[in-house]
Amino acid sequence: MPVSRLMLLDTAALYFRAFHGLPDTITTPDGTPVNAVRGLLDIIARLVGEFEPTDLVACWDDAWRPRWRVDLVPSYKAQRLAEAGDGDRPDREVVPEALTAQIPMIREALDALGIAVVGAPDHEADDVIGTLAATASGPVDVVTSDRDLYQVIDDARGVRVVSTARGMRDLELVTDDVLRAKYGVSAVQYAEFATLRGDPSDGLPGVAGIGEKTAAALLAKHDDLEGVLAAASTTSSGIPAGQAAKLRAGAEYARRALPAVRVVRDLPLPTVDATVALTDAQRAAGATLAEQWGLGGSMDRVLAALSGTKG
Repeated sequence: MPVSRLMLLDTAALYFRAFHGLPDTITTPDGTPVNAVRGLLDIIARLVGEFEPTDLVACWDDAWRPRWRVDLVPSYKAQRLAEAGDGDRPDREVVPEALTAQIPMIREALDALGIAVVGAPDHEADDVIGTLAATASGPVDVVTSDRDLYQVIDDARGVRVVSTARGMRDLELVTDDVLRAKYGVSAVQYAEFATLRGDPSDGLPGVAGIGEKTAAALLAKHDDLEGVLAAASTTSSGIPAGQAAKLRAGAEYARRALPAVRVVRDLPLPTVDATVALTDAQRAAGATLAEQWGLGGSMDRVLAALSGTKG
């Protein structure tokens, strides 16, 4: 009996990559762009074929900018907001219209193929991934381009990240050993590292004057954020005076931001059947969508991968 291996997809990150990787001149017979749908199906086919998960979950952003994270850090993802007056939803994320039209199609395709889609109210896909990875009984592959999810890596439990940051042709398997070699921190320290360093792509400014190398060096010596801030308050810690002053000035921000940076690992999620398998009805539903939307070989490839055959 094969060992259970769960694959968790950071779905939005993947369909954004698919959309930007293929021209939106790829359309359905009625002219609706379908490049993100086709690209995502090809990504899933590639991942399932290469890593052979026994279980697969498409994790969903029920809230891409949760209110509780914004309450902690008002700038959180603010740079992705539509400008006031842009339509009737100034709080919405800026998404190309050609992609917006495809998101319901993506959900329909995933449902047709029997791929479990899991989200949680007022939480991001990251939090769903964090919870499912924390409660999995076997090895886990987290597929994402988001460095924040490095914090869920756990070598002892076989939880690793399949990073798409360099593209689907150059996937990187990130483990705790890789993290230490690349950043000088462990997965357990990664949220504190990201809090100190900041992340402009998420609207997280970090502690002013504390860059990546400094953050890693501080955590290597003082273990965690509270250890670093405590050391900055003493003269005997060896932290240079200027650096200590910056840490003291940023302490309030850092303590407030850390819970926003950390992924949630204890959401009450629904029980779903995530088994990688296809029924005849699902195979037929996929074929129907392929004809209706002009999906070409993309649907054929994902159907073959989910069936455990080479297509």
